[in-house]
Order: sequence, then structure tokens, then C-alpha cells
Amino acid sequence: MEISASSVRDLREKTGAGIMDCKKALKETEGDIDKAVDFLRQKGLSAASKKAGRTATEGLVGSYLHAGGKIGVLVEVNCETDFVAKNEDFQNLIKDIAMHIAAANPLNVRRDEISAELIEKEREMFRAQALETGKPENIVDKIVQGRVDKFCSEITLMEQPFVKDPDKTIEMVVSEAVAKIGEKISIRRFARFHVGEGLERKESNLAEEVAAQLGN
Repeated sequence: MEISASSVRDLREKTGAGIMDCKKALKETEGDIDKAVDFLRQKGLSAASKKAGRTATEGLVGSYLHAGGKIGVLVEVNCETDFVAKNEDFQNLIKDIAMHIAAANPLNVRRDEISAELIEKEREMFRAQALETGKPENIVDKIVQGRVDKFCSEITLMEQPFVKDPDKTIEMVVSEAVAKIGEKISIRRFARFHVGEGLERKESNLAEEVAAQLGN
């Protein structure tokens, strides 16, 4: 079938993929934009998987400051070559990730970085809550596991919905960047600073403000 230039343009705006990739995706999905988006995302995940075993020791440390300097983020994102580290798409990815961290306040990059002590603490709390409902033990176990999984997902950067496009997780955003740039990309670590954090003070909604600004 004939693929229109406007369809290719629309798909590129949605995914950031190259023109030829967009044309191929639209042909494979018979012009269905939504299916083409999924096709490209799957391609990105596949490309990222193939590059997962490579070594990524180059990259950049990116930063983000919320208006007024109340929230600050530093994030290290690695790639394979210094050439890609200087690439505009790679640098924009780092900026997006830093802004996301400011808004979403993850505690770790990947799930396996969550301490066993924290998971056990949450598990005990969820179990106590579930037992209060009077449900059978086997049902309680399923409820608790579901809540633990949800908790881990909510605090893990790679599993969080991207604040600028909640239909994607950060893992999907990185995978799409891998497919576009052609190198392994890995978020290594980050630090998030919030003025007054840990000190006794009136609660604020700074994280919500950041998220609201990113949505505008």
C-alpha cells in the first residue's frame, strides 16, 4: 500500500524514529499509526537487547535544576563511544531523564538495587493491612505480592511511566534511543537533591510542580 508523507511525519513525531523505519513500520501495519508505534517500540526493545552485552564506558553526567533551585538532579548515562556522547539526541535523552527524576523522585535505577530490608518492611506492612480484611491466607499472599510488585515498580526509575509521555516507561524511552542512536545506552546512577529534605519543615508540593511544568 502507498504510505503518505503525512503519516510518516506523524509517526516520526510520536516516536522519533528515522524516516525509513517509519515507512517500514507503516507498511508492516497497513498504515495503522498506533500499531506502527508498537512495532517500532518492539524493534527498539529488540535492538536494546542485542546491544545489552556490550560495554558502555563513555557518556555524560547531566543535570537539572527546578525553577528557583529547590530541586536538583545529577544523572550519569553511559554509551559506548565519545562520539555518541556528543550527539544531540543522546544529550537530549539525558536532559529528559534528569527532568523525570526531579518530577518522579525514584529511589533506584533498577529493581535489583532495592534493599531486601526495604522490601521486607513493605511486605510486612502490606500483609498486616491485608489480614485486617479477613481474607484467606492464600488470597492474602497474592494481594501482598501484587502490592510489593507495584511498590517496587513505583520507586524504580526504569519502570516508571515517563513524565512527558506516560504511555512509555523510562526503559522504553532508553530502548528507543538505543534503536535510533545505534549504541548501548545505560543509566548508571543518579542523585536527587531537595532543599530541606530530611529537615523538619512544612510539606511542599515541589515534585508535583515539576511534573506539572513538564506536562505543559
